[in-house]
Amino acid sequence: MEISELQKLILAHIYKFGPDNPWYMSRRLMGNSGWAPKYDPDEVERACYELEQKKLLVRFQGSLKRSVTSSVKPWLKVKAKEMGTKPKGIYYDLTKEGRKIASQLAKDLRKTGS
Repeated sequence: MEISELQKLILAHIYKFGPDNPWYMSRRLMGNSGWAPKYDPDEVERACYELEQKKLLVRFQGSLKRSVTSSVKPWLKVKAKEMGTKPKGIYYDLTKEGRKIASQLAKDLRKTGS
């Protein structure tokens, strides 16, 4: 199965930080931060869709964590609590097969120091 470099980063990101959506991932992929996207949001969304077609990602069903993570700034979580609803957009999570691949990718990224 052919997986692009961006798709590898997406899998490793979701493995490390949990379910996320393409809009947020384009700004904070693998712990990057900032308001301006580091990656093209449309490209990230397309990559997520392709991973979903390959049965490595699934659309997330359920409630999101309401605690601060290293991937999400504290004020975003406070805002989410105030709204009392799940943030808009499609969130993706790993399938069983996706988790296996992402686990290996995360190990490889740690070894290379990326």
